[in-house]
Amino acid sequence: MTSAQNNDTKVDDLETMETETANSADAESEEVVADLTDLDDDDLTSEDSLTYSNGVIEKIVAMATREVPHVLGMKGNLMHFVQEQFGGESLTKGVSVEVTDDNRVVVNISVIIEYGSYAPDIFEDVKKVVTDRLAAMTGLEVAGINLRIDDVVTRDEYAESQKRVLDSLKDNEG
Repeated sequence: MTSAQNNDTKVDDLETMETETANSADAESEEVVADLTDLDDDDLTSEDSLTYSNGVIEKIVAMATREVPHVLGMKGNLMHFVQEQFGGESLTKGVSVEVTDDNRVVVNISVIIEYGSYAPDIFEDVKKVVTDRLAAMTGLEVAGINLRIDDVVTRDEYAESQKRVLDSLKDNEG
């Protein structure tokens, strides 16, 4: 083989290698493009969303319930009361929410009402205020409200019981 032929072969080999490399790169590019074209439009674009934690819904419900006349307080355990007294306000005590499959909310509320008040009226007022506040603030629809009357006391008795708990907590600190 002459050196001219040898050079021609090397040139041919080099051209073949360049072509193969280019074809390989094109094939990889085509695979990526093919992979992208296989994706659904939903995979390429994201949907916006707005979600609420249960705690936010519970807080709205609790605050709305406290607006109702003759609701003295929410029923919760002693720990909730202690948190309230020391600034770690637990506004959600006495409230739980469940989200249904169709994204509606079932609300469970436990309250202490004032002695002498008419419980069915309080129930209707709570339903109206809670439903209105949730719709206005979140757009969520209420599937149901379960109101549990946990205690009936006079305003004075309620204030006195809170004072006693607070005093006992202060005594335990010192």
